[in-house]
Formats: sequence, structure tokens, C-alpha cells
Amino acid sequence: MNHQLGHPSVVTALKEAIQSADFQAITFRDYMEICLYSEPYGYYRNERPKIGKQGDFYTSSSIGSVMGEMVASFICKQLNIESPHTEPVHVVEWGGGNGRMALHILGEIKRNEPAVYARLTYTIIESSAYHRQQQRSMLEGYDQVIQFTSEAEWLAQTPEDQIYVLANELLDAFPIHRIRYKDLLFQESYVKWQEEEQIFQEIWRPISSQRILDFLERSKVQWLDGQIGEINLEAESWVSRVAERIRTGSCMIIDYGDTAEELFAPHRYNGTLMCYRKHQAQDDPFIHQGEQDMTSHVNFTSCQLAARQSGFTDCQLQTQREFLVEQGILQRLQDHYDTNPFSEVSKRNRSIRQLLLSDQMSELFKVFVASKHSRINEKKVNR
Repeated sequence: MNHQLGHPSVVTALKEAIQSADFQAITFRDYMEICLYSEPYGYYRNERPKIGKQGDFYTSSSIGSVMGEMVASFICKQLNIESPHTEPVHVVEWGGGNGRMALHILGEIKRNEPAVYARLTYTIIESSAYHRQQQRSMLEGYDQVIQFTSEAEWLAQTPEDQIYVLANELLDAFPIHRIRYKDLLFQESYVKWQEEEQIFQEIWRPISSQRILDFLERSKVQWLDGQIGEINLEAESWVSRVAERIRTGSCMIIDYGDTAEELFAPHRYNGTLMCYRKHQAQDDPFIHQGEQDMTSHVNFTSCQLAARQSGFTDCQLQTQREFLVEQGILQRLQDHYDTNPFSEVSKRNRSIRQLLLSDQMSELFKVFVASKHSRINEKKVNR
């Protein structure tokens, strides 16, 4: 048996899917979905730590509480533009990981905006039982405002005002279609099982999905011969579904990604798909099935198009650094100067600097906000 194959249960699920498929091959998108989300041993379904020192990667909420505080600051500023000040406020976090971001947002609102906190409901939509359990224990002190629900239940409810949806590093883990431009034609990646060598192998076939062909038709990007790229149709669908539920409010996506022009540029010849395991990054998705994270950069051009088509009137894309500065992070740095390098204040200052200066996070990470305003406030916002 190939020693680089992943969890036996995930490998079996993949082989079964391949054996029952046409041409004995499944799309890379389906392969990635099984690796990440098959029950109970897919990467996002198993009970291994994913985030932090013991896991495979860090997120912005691993670096102190500042990112959550700035998101809370954004929400409260929006509420000051919108009115009235007595209506319920709904914050909805999608895929909240270990619950740290929620902890930081709730702590900030409770401390600095008690009137907002008094009318707040914080809903977590989390499909992983393991992460739900982590979130419950992380957020024990906030039981009165926290609720857990499924995506289907939340989307089935009627549209409401003052909904603020947050997706922090969510869309980069949606299964993607892997595409190659070769000899003037676009092809899609499929995966088959090679019994003799005991490996999963990538093959390329003509594109059969009309949605992918439509996507390629409308994207104004010139591909090089042999160039590979990713198409995340589920990110577009997700934005559209969320939009239906928001009468007024915002959808905020924090993730690494860029515009289509940048993502399909010549220097991205091999695409952006990456795998993470024990803090090691590599680009081979055909090993360690269920035991490594698989991600690709978010295409914010397609997210923005989906947002506008779904009724969001105000869309803004910034780098994480620009967003943090706009929300007042520098003020917090100046207000808390301390000469002791081991004090809480100094630790906090270091985490602020890390969020602002670390090339990985501050420039690669983007904050995309799509908003719907009440008619009274359209003028205020667009002035």
C-alpha cells in the first residue's frame, strides 16, 4: 500500500465514488469534497486539531483578539449609520472554527457597545460536530446570545434587517473545479485510481459543465497554453444564497484571494491550489487524503459579480491591512504604549503589528464587504 495515502476510510470512499462513476473517474471537485467533507474522517469532519500550534495552520483569530475586535467595530459603525436603535441585531458566523473569532467579537461588543449587545443574537452555522463542541466550550459565558443552527434551517427563514454575516477563511476551502487551457481548448481535471501503483492519478477531459463554460466565457482573462486555474462555483452560489436572507445588513468575507485578473495571470501558471499539513505547505492534493487541508485563493471578482446580481448595492474589496486601518487599529496601537515587553499591552501591540506587517496576512488576505442599506440610508452611505 502507498504509504502516502491518507485515512483508509477516506481512501475507500474515494475508490467507491470512482468505481461507480462514468469513465471510472470523478471530477477534481468531487475528489476534493470527499477528502475534506466525507463523514466521519474527511479533513473538516475528523476530530484532529486544525488551527494553532498543534494543528496544520493559523488563522487571524489565532493572533490575539484584534481581528475580532475590528470586525465588531465595523458592525457597530454600520449600526450607527442604519437605524432605528431598538431593532434586533443578528450576527451570523459561518464555519466558526474553534470559536475564537466569535469570542473576540462578542467580548468587544459587550465591553464597548452594551446597548448593541442587549439586542444581539450571534448565530453560528457549523456543519462539523467536532467544531460545534469546541465552540460551545469556548463561548460558555455567552450562552444567552449564542445559537447554533444548520445552513438549511437558517436559509429557510424569512429575510430580516440588520443581519451581518461573517465568513472568515471559509470560501477558500469550498471544493473547486480544476481547469487547464491546452491546445486552444479548456479541459477539466478528473481523478482515477491506479490499482497497480496504488495511487490516485489526475487525468484531463473536455469540460461538460455548462456553468463552467459560462464562467470561462464571461471572464476576460487570457490563459497561456498549459496554464492551470481553479473555478469556485460554490463561492458564487453561497453569496447568492446569503443575499436572499439579508434585507438590510452586510456579508463580510475575510480570506486570501484576489481579482480574476491577478488569479489567472501568467505568473499563476500552476494555479493557487495548496495543501497544508502540520504547518508544511505543498501542492500535491493526491496524497494524505483526509489528513491535509486543501485550499485555493478566492476569486473576489466572481464574488462581487454574484453579490451585485443578488441585490447587494454596495461592494468593497480591501486588503486586510486597509480594512484594519480603516476600523481604527492604529489608534489602539498608540493608545496602549508600554515599555514592559512581557505585559499584556506589549503582547497586544505585537499582535497588531503582526496583522499589519506580516506579508502573508496583511496583503494576501482581503476583506470583501457586500451591503444592503435601508432606503433612508442609501444617500448617507453613497454620499
